[in-house]
Amino acid sequence: MSPHIQIPMAPIYVVDILGAALMILLSAMCVGIARGLCRRDPENLLWTYLLWLSSGLLIFSLSRSGSHLVKYVLLALELDKAWIQIRPITGSLNSLSFVLVGAITLFFSQIYATYQRMGQDKATIQGAHQEILALNANLERIVAERTRDLSASEEKYRRLFEGSRDMVFICDGQGRLLDINQAGWQLLGAQEKEELLGRDLLERVLPTDNRGGLLDRLQHRDFVSDLEVVLRRDGAEDSIALLAATVRRNQVGIPERIEGILKDISSRRWMERQLLQADKLASLGQLSAGVAHEINNPLGLILGYTQLLLRDLEPQGQVAQDLKVIEKHAQHCKRIVEDLLKFSRSSGTTKTQQDINGLLQEVLAVVRSKFELERVKVVEELASGLPRLTLDGDKMKQVFMNLLMNARQSIAGEGSITVRTALNRRRDRVLVSFQDTGCGIPPEILHRIFDPFFTTKPVGVGTGLGLSVSYGIVRNHEGEIRVETAVGKGSTFIVELPVETRGEEP
Repeated sequence: MSPHIQIPMAPIYVVDILGAALMILLSAMCVGIARGLCRRDPENLLWTYLLWLSSGLLIFSLSRSGSHLVKYVLLALELDKAWIQIRPITGSLNSLSFVLVGAITLFFSQIYATYQRMGQDKATIQGAHQEILALNANLERIVAERTRDLSASEEKYRRLFEGSRDMVFICDGQGRLLDINQAGWQLLGAQEKEELLGRDLLERVLPTDNRGGLLDRLQHRDFVSDLEVVLRRDGAEDSIALLAATVRRNQVGIPERIEGILKDISSRRWMERQLLQADKLASLGQLSAGVAHEINNPLGLILGYTQLLLRDLEPQGQVAQDLKVIEKHAQHCKRIVEDLLKFSRSSGTTKTQQDINGLLQEVLAVVRSKFELERVKVVEELASGLPRLTLDGDKMKQVFMNLLMNARQSIAGEGSITVRTALNRRRDRVLVSFQDTGCGIPPEILHRIFDPFFTTKPVGVGTGLGLSVSYGIVRNHEGEIRVETAVGKGSTFIVELPVETRGEEP
C-alpha cells in the first residue's frame, strides 16, 4: 500500500478566493461601464446588450464565488451535510446565469437585425420628414410670394379704383351697390360711401334714349358701352353721363355682378351748348347785319314820306288815319332793325373799373316805381365788399334791364323779384342773380331761350332778341349766363362775371 500523498490546499484556496473576488470586481466594472454607455446613448441597442451580458456575468460571478466561500466555511465547520444540500442550489444559479447569458447572446442577433431595420426605417422617415419640411418651407415661400404679389396687385387696382376721377362701381345682379370709389359717391351727392351701399344704383341711372330700363338692357346684352344716361343725385340737379358696364354671370348663367364706369359729361355738354350757341349767334349776327342794312334804307324812305304826307293832311281824315297806321308799323319795324343792328354789332365796347352793386342800383331806381305800381316787389340782397370789375357799364346795365323786364313779364299779378350779388372765392367770380316768382320756363323750350327771335310773348310785344343780346354781352365779358327754373314756381337767371377779364377793347 502506497503511502498517502498530501497536497497542500492553502495555495489553491487562496487562488480560488482571489479569482472569485477578481471575477466579481471585473464583472461589476463591466456593468458600470455598460450603464454609463447606456446613459450616454439610451437608443443604442449594442450598449443595452453589453449591460445585460455584463449583468449576467456579474450574477454568475456572485453565485460561483459565493458558493465556494460557503463551501469552505461549511467544510471548515465540518458541516458536510449542509454543503451537500446547498450545492445543488448554487449549481442551479450558475446554470441559470449561463442560460441568461446564452439567451441574451442568442436573441441579440435577431433583435439587432430588427433594430437595424428600425434604424433604416427611422432614417427613411427622417429623410421623408426633411423632404416634407423642405416642401413645406418651399410652399410657405410660394404662398408668401403669391400673397405679396396678390397684395401688390390688390393695392395697385385699389389705387386705380379709388384714384379714378370717374365713378367706378360694382353691383350685385339686381343692381344693389356693393362697392363704389370716392369720385362715385361724391358725384351721387353722398357724404360717405356707407350711405349708398346696399341701395339700388341702377334706379338712379336713366338712359336718355327711353328704350327701356338699364337693368333689363344689361341682362339682355350683358354689356353697354358709351351709353348716355341721366344720373339722379342727392341734393343736386341731375347730371348727364356716359356709362360703360358689364354683367358677370355664374356657371349657370345667373347674373352675379354688374361692374361699370360712369363719366360725368355735364360740363362737356354745357360747353358744347355754349359753342353751338356762340356759332349760332355769330351766324345770325352776320345775317341780321345784312338784313338790317338792306331794310333800313327803304324803311327810312317809307317813314320819311309818310311823315311828309301827314303834314299836309287833316288829322281827322281817313287818309291821315291810314298814314298813321303806316307810320306806327314803320316805327315798329325801325325798332326791330335797331335791335338787329345791336345784336350784330361786336365793336364799340368800352371797359372800365365798375362797382357792380352801383350799376344794379341805377337800373333798379329806374324800374322800381313802375314794378311796385304793378304790385311786383323788388328785393335787394347785395353783398358788401365786392371787388370792382372791368366791364362796359352801359352794356351791363342793358343786360340787367333785359333780365329785370323778363322777370317782370313772367309774373302774372302780384309777385316779387329778388336781386342778389355774391362773391364765389373758389372760382374768383362775382355772381348776380335775378329770382322771380313767375310761371317758370317749360323744359321743352328751356334750351331755346337764348336763341335770337325766340319769344313766348304775343305778336308785336318784343322781338325775341333781349336774352340773345344779353348772352352776347356777357360772353364778351368772359362771363356766363344760365337759368334755373321750376314750372309754376319761378326762374332764376344767374350772371357770372370774372373779377379780372381780358375782353376786347375798342
